[in-house]
Amino acid sequence: MDTDPLIALDAMGGDHAPGEIVAGAVRAARDLGLRVALVGVPETVTAELAKHGDRPDTITVVPASEVIGMDEQPAQAARHKKDSSIVVGLRMVKQGEAAAFVSAGNTGAIMAAAIMYLGRIKGIERPTLVALMPLSGKLTVLLDVGANADCKPGYLLQFAQMASAYMERVWKVDRPKVALLNIGEEEMKGSSLAQEAYALLANSNLNFIGNVEGRDVPTDIADVIVTDGFTGNVVVKTMEGMADFIMNQLRAAIKSRPWYAAAGLALMPAFNQMRKKLDYREYGAGPLLGVNGLVFVGHGPSDARAIFSALRVAREAALSGMLEALREQTPAGTR
Repeated sequence: MDTDPLIALDAMGGDHAPGEIVAGAVRAARDLGLRVALVGVPETVTAELAKHGDRPDTITVVPASEVIGMDEQPAQAARHKKDSSIVVGLRMVKQGEAAAFVSAGNTGAIMAAAIMYLGRIKGIERPTLVALMPLSGKLTVLLDVGANADCKPGYLLQFAQMASAYMERVWKVDRPKVALLNIGEEEMKGSSLAQEAYALLANSNLNFIGNVEGRDVPTDIADVIVTDGFTGNVVVKTMEGMADFIMNQLRAAIKSRPWYAAAGLALMPAFNQMRKKLDYREYGAGPLLGVNGLVFVGHGPSDARAIFSALRVAREAALSGMLEALREQTPAGTR
C-alpha cells in the first residue's frame, strides 16, 4: 500500500484555473512523485490533463459538478453548492480519503466550508489565515490576515501557538521567535487588545520577543508576527501595493534613458535573484490554522509554479504531524 499522503487539489479554483492548476499538479506528480486528486468538473479537468501527454499514475480525477466563483458570497455558496470542488475536496479530508486540501479559489468560501465540514480543533475559538512573508530571504508568517477582523486577546495567543507549531513542524524552525505587531516596542503601547495580548504572550511558553512595528514586518526579526485580522489584512494589501508600485517605477526609470536600459540589462541577474527571494510562488500557499484538517489557501493568481510549491508544502505538513501538533496545543481561553 502506498504510504505517501494523497493531496486533494481544487482544480477549478483560482484566476488561472483549470489550466495552471492542472499544470502544477502534473509537475508535482512527475518531479516529486506526489499523489494528487484533482477535484473538479471531470470533462474540463481531463481535457487539461490531455495537454500534458500521458497522465502520471499518481494523479486521479475526483468529480465535482459545481464551481464556487471568486465573487460569490462565501458562506451561502459553501452551504448551497454541496458538489462544488471546494466542498468535495474538504469532504475528502473529513472522510480520511485525502491528507490535505489545497485551493487557490474563493478564500471566504474555503474558510466557511472548512468550518462547516471539518469543524474547529477542540479548544480553538477562531481559525486564522496565515500569510507567508519571504521578504527578508527567510520565511516569516503573519497572522491573522483577514479571517477575524475583531479579535479578543486570547485569540491572538491561540494564533501564535498554532503558527509556532506550523513553523516547527513544516519549516523546521527551532523555537520560533514570536512577536506582536504594535505601534511601538514598549510593553504598554497600543490598544487594550494589544496590551492584554502582550501579557498573555509574555506569560506563555512561546518564544515571545515582544512588540514589533510595521517597519519590522519585512525583516527577519521574528518567525511569527501576530495581530488581528483587520490590521493584518491592511498590512498585507499595503505591502503588495507598494511592491507593485516600486517595481513599476523601477521599470519606468530604466526605460526612460537608453543608458539606463543598458545598465538594467547588466543588472538583470541581480534583479532576478531579488525577485526570487520575494516570490510567494516559492512557498505556494498559507495554511488555514485552527480547523480540524490540513487546508492550504493559495493566491488567486497562482500559476503552475505556485501550485507545485503548495502541493509540496501540503505533503510536508501531512508527513510532519502538523495537525497532531496543533491538536496537542493547550489553548488559553479568551478574555
